[in-house]
Amino acid sequence: MRESGPARVAIVDYGMGNLFSIKHACAFAGLQAVITAAGEEIVAADAVILPGMGAFGDAMQILRDLDLVEVLRDVAQSGKPLLGVCLGMQLLMAESFEFGRHQGLGIIEGDVVSLQEGMDGARRLKVPQVGWNRVWRTGQAAGEGAASPAWRDTLLDSLSDGEFMYFVHSFYPRPADPGVTLSLTRYGPVEFTSSLARGNVFACQFHPERSGPQGLRIYRNLAARITAAAVGRAPGPTS
Repeated sequence: MRESGPARVAIVDYGMGNLFSIKHACAFAGLQAVITAAGEEIVAADAVILPGMGAFGDAMQILRDLDLVEVLRDVAQSGKPLLGVCLGMQLLMAESFEFGRHQGLGIIEGDVVSLQEGMDGARRLKVPQVGWNRVWRTGQAAGEGAASPAWRDTLLDSLSDGEFMYFVHSFYPRPADPGVTLSLTRYGPVEFTSSLARGNVFACQFHPERSGPQGLRIYRNLAARITAAAVGRAPGPTS
């Protein structure tokens, strides 16, 4: 059981992430976060956040150079929360087709492919997608503004169906198992997985730390999940 005090979160530092914004978001949620590339610190943490902005192939090479590939795979198997953000979500997949073909961490089966430019009515949508977009529950919509029961006991708990989140990306993940998809987002002709969950692994293509109060709720839900795990009970929604 974890010792008393703030939950300890390791933010993986491989030189390609929005590290300090994520650390500030963790602090807001009452989490004690450390930015680190040390495998020992990552393994010892109560939860791990894999951030990222940039090219998939470069990121995977750096993770290999830092001997963090197996560390992250071990975290995924450990049962402790592992959160992937933006490129961090894509790195969890088996492979990416960004500037060639690159092997990923393989924690979630599936691949990463490019967004395509398209039309939204009379407006041309450019790639990358930069800005606010909605995240919707899978299946039948709960209704705009209504909390989604499909997200209960996940890191999206208490968020409204159709919530706006902030995106900056040119590629998106395609999980092989549609059952891991938590939310979908449409950009022009493409509807893509904008967040997923499998066991202790959660990932989002958007940046919750840049998505205002509702994005910060994801970090509060992470804190609640760590606390719940420490006392051996299921987490409930945050207020």
